[in-house]
Amino acid sequence: MPAAGFDFHPHNNPCAQCGKPIAAPVWSEPGDACVTYVWACTACNYEFAAIAVLPRKAAAADRPIAA
Repeated sequence: MPAAGFDFHPHNNPCAQCGKPIAAPVWSEPGDACVTYVWACTACNYEFAAIAVLPRKAAAADRPIAA
């Protein structure tokens, strides 16, 4: 399940081995500041993972409580 506010899935990523485009990742897992994608190439049967690092949102604890 994607993280809240994250509604983009990459597409047509090239295979890391043969370079053929892969339509969509077969699996994804959101983390605190990244999303891990697993790609599987049907042309050469190669599987690999890619990590997308997302900008970190300022947490409430990072902001001062009073001015």
